[in-house]
Amino acid sequence: MEYSYPIDPDWTTDEIVNVIGLFQKVEEAYEQGTRPKDILQAYKEFKKVVPSKAEEKTLFKDFEKKSGFIPFQVIKKARAAGDGKIKM
Repeated sequence: MEYSYPIDPDWTTDEIVNVIGLFQKVEEAYEQGTRPKDILQAYKEFKKVVPSKAEEKTLFKDFEKKSGFIPFQVIKKARAAGDGKIKM
């Protein structure tokens, strides 16, 4: 797939890396599956950059429109899962 990630030009390089890291884990969950703890760790790093729920929802909706992947559903499934792998 070819699309761009939703990023804020005011973010530092490290912040951009953390935000993109979550979106890549979401992609991974859809494409091949991933460990729930990896998703939750990426989400924790994402929340350091985007603490606002409103901004989070905006970024998630933008990512969903561009990619078709739903970050909220992946995070929800990761929270409910135990060990092993989750696949969307």
